[in-house]
Amino acid sequence: MHRLWMIFAQAVTISVALLFVVSTLKPEWIGERASPSSITIQEALIPSSTPAGNKAVSSYADAAQHALPSVVHIFTSKEVKAQRHPFADDPLFRHFFGDRLDNRPQQRASGLGSGVIVSPEGYVLTNNHVVEAADEIEVALNDGRKLPARVVGRDPESDLAVLQIKSDGKLHAITFGHPEQLRVGDVVLAIGNPFGVGQTVTMGIVSALGRSHLGINTFEDFIQTDAAINPGNSGGALIDAAGNLVGINSAIYSRTGGSLGIGFAIPVSLARNVMEQIIQTGSVTRGWIGVEVQSITTELADSFGLPNADGTLISGVMRGSPADRAGIRPGDVLLAVDGRKVNDPQAMLEAIAALPPGRQSGFELRRGKEKLDLKVEIARRPALSRGD
Repeated sequence: MHRLWMIFAQAVTISVALLFVVSTLKPEWIGERASPSSITIQEALIPSSTPAGNKAVSSYADAAQHALPSVVHIFTSKEVKAQRHPFADDPLFRHFFGDRLDNRPQQRASGLGSGVIVSPEGYVLTNNHVVEAADEIEVALNDGRKLPARVVGRDPESDLAVLQIKSDGKLHAITFGHPEQLRVGDVVLAIGNPFGVGQTVTMGIVSALGRSHLGINTFEDFIQTDAAINPGNSGGALIDAAGNLVGINSAIYSRTGGSLGIGFAIPVSLARNVMEQIIQTGSVTRGWIGVEVQSITTELADSFGLPNADGTLISGVMRGSPADRAGIRPGDVLLAVDGRKVNDPQAMLEAIAALPPGRQSGFELRRGKEKLDLKVEIARRPALSRGD
């Protein structure tokens, strides 16, 4: 038995030694076999058959090329009164210099921004703050053409404006996307003319949706993105991965003037509504009832004896306004407008602004412990009104 064990041990030792020598000197003699686990990992990382709609994207060049011809540079200028000389009214000074100081040429200030061609008729959508003070506007197209532009209309409360250019050549209008389908994490591209260096494309993701209460505009529903937006990008396009317009770049959060990864774009749903009204009528019509409002804190709810902090507190009512005529009083709590619940002043502002003037709308209120249902005739919102 001992002899058989020794023969077996020697055979195993020789076999292992031979396997080691062959694998070292002639590895090709031994066929390589992948382990089942490595195959699973490889298939998970690189699927053997990927559906056409789910292919990994390695470049956004097609999306950029689709939108680039629609994004324009906007150059503005305005006349600025020259500063009066401090001694201009001195009789002795004027005796020697006469009226020469009063005849100095006026200075011109210039600005720049971006815009988006939204129709073949030459309508260009941009930010109001890009063109609000300009008396001359020039638009530079992607192909190098420069054309004068006129202001069709402006809406300071949403910071949007519509320009129009006339061109003998073809104008490339951008395609509109569907911002309601955007999700946090979706890839977006920002196109504009930052710092006047020329047309630039930056990439990022949607980092938040429905941003409001920022104090930037009266009406806020921003798309937040980390795609770099810098001065000069204002009014430019925020596009999705297919090259469709989903927002108008509007503002950034910055302590230095440059991008810190927090930019805000006006969703194209809001921009389109404003644009269509401006093109049709030259202005934007919104509803208004003439009240001042504030948020209800827990402390306010306790002091007013309210059961909870739902709704919006009416802190003031303008005399003779629709709210005054309907019987709304300071101290009332507005709970809903036309069945749409309002939980903060911004929601109330948007709900009332969306109502057409002249319409009788239902308002649900709480006055003390009593609930009221009132009908209010909506009026037209005055320009730059701070009340609702």
